Amino acid sequence: MTYNYIKDPKEIERNSFLQIRELTDLTDLSIAQQQVVMRIVHSVGIPGIASQVHFSAGACDAGIAALTANSAILCDVEMVKQGLTKRMLESEPLCFLNDAGVVEQAKLRGETRTMAALTAWDKHLAGSVVIIGNAPTALFRLLEMIAAGAPKPALIIGMPVGFVGAAESKQALWDAHLELDIECITLLGREGGSAVSAATCNALLRCISGEIY
Repeated sequence: MTYNYIKDPKEIERNSFLQIRELTDLTDLSIAQQQVVMRIVHSVGIPGIASQVHFSAGACDAGIAALTANSAILCDVEMVKQGLTKRMLESEPLCFLNDAGVVEQAKLRGETRTMAALTAWDKHLAGSVVIIGNAPTALFRLLEMIAAGAPKPALIIGMPVGFVGAAESKQALWDAHLELDIECITLLGREGGSAVSAATCNALLRCISGEIY
């Protein structure tokens, strides 16, 4: 049994992004914003999801500047970290979810592990790129920390997925970003996830390297 299909990985990617550009509304988006939206669409296979992507005014520029400067990248879960394109990174992204004491702290406080893990973020937050793709509670906690005076990241990619708190946490990010003076990229609604959030950061990394579709 044989099948007729494209095997060349470069051709597969090129054809994918040709179709994405044809099927996705990229009206009024900057080049960097287009790359982010296209990578998100590529990760989920749904062109219509583009309308749910929201950018603060300086989000892409701030993210690109921070990544160019090799600023810290903070991830809520290991799956986000593993989704980042390693060849484009000069240093290891940070995730503290599995650090010693996190489980005990979460149990003691009656909160999620991702919330407890943010305790270790404080000294890395200033000027960082934060990627939250799994846990709405982590995004809520981060907003609470910033509102209480924690250092501000250069960019928050806030795209947790799910049915409990996901849409609400992203709406909270979007509603608060001007008041808190933070740059963000978010995907409103229940959709999101590790692949989508990592793809967003990868799109900015590709803008730096000139790998643009």
